[in-house]
Amino acid sequence: MPQEDIDIGGAGPVLAPDEPPPFVVLNAGSAEPVLVVCDHASARLPRSVGDLGLDPAARRSHLAEDIGAGDLARRLAEGLSATAVLAGYSRLVVDLNRDLLDSDAFLEFGDGVVIPGNRNLSPAERAARADALYRPYHAAIREQVGRLTAAAGVPAIIAIHSFTPVLNGVSRPWEIGILWDADRRIAERLLAGLRADGFVVGDNEPYSGKAPQDFTVDHHAEAARLPHAGIEVRQDLVDHAQGVERVAASLHRIIAALPASIFSRTAAVDAKARRRG
Repeated sequence: MPQEDIDIGGAGPVLAPDEPPPFVVLNAGSAEPVLVVCDHASARLPRSVGDLGLDPAARRSHLAEDIGAGDLARRLAEGLSATAVLAGYSRLVVDLNRDLLDSDAFLEFGDGVVIPGNRNLSPAERAARADALYRPYHAAIREQVGRLTAAAGVPAIIAIHSFTPVLNGVSRPWEIGILWDADRRIAERLLAGLRADGFVVGDNEPYSGKAPQDFTVDHHAEAARLPHAGIEVRQDLVDHAQGVERVAASLHRIIAALPASIFSRTAAVDAKARRRG
């Protein structure tokens, strides 16, 4: 997709023509019925936003990216020969896994850290960031879902995230969390398989797939009744190559063994929509 200049009210484009695109697609020609997505795969900031007023440590922290998640998504896609869509820029610029109306889509404060460059953003600045990064990323997912549906039938969407071992001073005992809402088909197999491989696994922990904050899965999978699962991995497990390989190998084994019956649309009603209605 060619990069267009998106203006911020006269302040210049969010992305310059020589900067990387807002997303990366791996194995774009694969017909495997699995799409791996990673919303928080990068800590890169566009030059236009500077450092957002953050020191280098904060710009490398879990606030900026899901540490290890991008490497895990790449390794899993490689092992499965599956297509993957990975975000190219930091969640601090705009969070791709939030509805744009969510207060955390442009995070101003998190885990004790103020993000000065996100405070008092104008509607035009928010819209420019969304047009440059958010909408192209989700358009790429829609494109790949459509392509895989035409090529392979009903694809499964696997969303890869990671979580910090300690948040707001509270330690988290889970090594991997499996998130689900109305459709447990893949989640059940991941829960059983990962536990059999010796991982401490949370069932909708440390985050819940029933919460409204998992926009990508809600929007692209649940709304279309596609099989899916959200996978959260504790960051100390995947902040090094050996850990990435271990987790990827386990996930690969489980996902590769999914029966053909999984790759069908669920008849379940979207639970979030039901609760909202």
